[in-house]
Amino acid sequence: MGEAILSLAAILLSVLALAIVTDKFFIPSLDEISTRLKLSDEVAGASLMAIGSSAPELAIALMALFTAGGAHSDVGIGTIVGSAVFNILVITGLSAVVAGGLHIHIFAVGRDIVYYLISILYLGLVFVDGHVSLIEAILGLVGYVGYMGALIVLKNPDPYAEDAPAGRRDSERQGAKVAGWHRLESLVEAVLRRVTGAPERNFVWAFIVSIALIVALSYALVESTIVFSAGIGIPPVIVALTLLAAGTSAPDLMASVEVAREGRGGMAVANAVGSNTFDLLVGLALPWTIALSLLGLSEISVGTGDLWTSIGILVATTLILAVFLISKRELSRREGWVLLLIYALFVVYTLTSGTAA
Repeated sequence: MGEAILSLAAILLSVLALAIVTDKFFIPSLDEISTRLKLSDEVAGASLMAIGSSAPELAIALMALFTAGGAHSDVGIGTIVGSAVFNILVITGLSAVVAGGLHIHIFAVGRDIVYYLISILYLGLVFVDGHVSLIEAILGLVGYVGYMGALIVLKNPDPYAEDAPAGRRDSERQGAKVAGWHRLESLVEAVLRRVTGAPERNFVWAFIVSIALIVALSYALVESTIVFSAGIGIPPVIVALTLLAAGTSAPDLMASVEVAREGRGGMAVANAVGSNTFDLLVGLALPWTIALSLLGLSEISVGTGDLWTSIGILVATTLILAVFLISKRELSRREGWVLLLIYALFVVYTLTSGTAA
């Protein structure tokens, strides 16, 4: 039990550190790189900014693949799938509850939801035989390039909605400060700035250092998750689907709630759906592509026994969210509570099924 408590503490501290490094160093350096490259909002949001908001999940998936010869790859998959469930149900649901309802722009939300459902279909096709090949992995990356193209070609005719790219901007990042732990955030930031300098000026160095820290923290998370799950007697993928998924999505949650309070409901929904599309098409496909290319394997086994239910929930909850949004072009507070209730049931089911296993 002592090991379980220590590993849980390590998980929580690593999640907090990941949030700070991502929010204060990785994303600002990416913002500056995006500006220097003169990327459009659509391309920057779908590429660099999406990487920023999804960096923890991507790094965890990479570390899980290269830990113990890939024996715990389901930790990375579980974190990404669980994060997707959390984003759809909790980020949109709590944003609607706090803001008293979300008013959305039907074109942008409809476009993003359709492509997100396509990305879920891709995940399901990969999981059918329990193996992923190099071609299947590359197909996910190609699919995301297609998504970036769709963002450019299928521009939102409503100029207000175009002010909400998939990435997180300064106004969104301010939401992370309302959580009450800004003293810790300031302390860690001050220490790291001694190494990186101001990320807005030393953006290349800050980018390199933050990447290294995200990888190191993700490795610590994977190892701590394995120890914690063994200590409490449940599969690591269950911890990934719940605890890791919620922890890595917490910064996005706080950011979305803040912009929802400001009356930008479309941004809150786009943040959740856009991040999910990146997670499924790049967060999984990129680690698979790297592993298959470097290790010379013909395919990678993926443990999917505990994930099929989550994929079904992803489809069902996305359709429920789409119905809620399209029917009245808003997500009411009552509907937000419904989404939060569904997530609570998902967590209870996941934990009980994992314990029973």
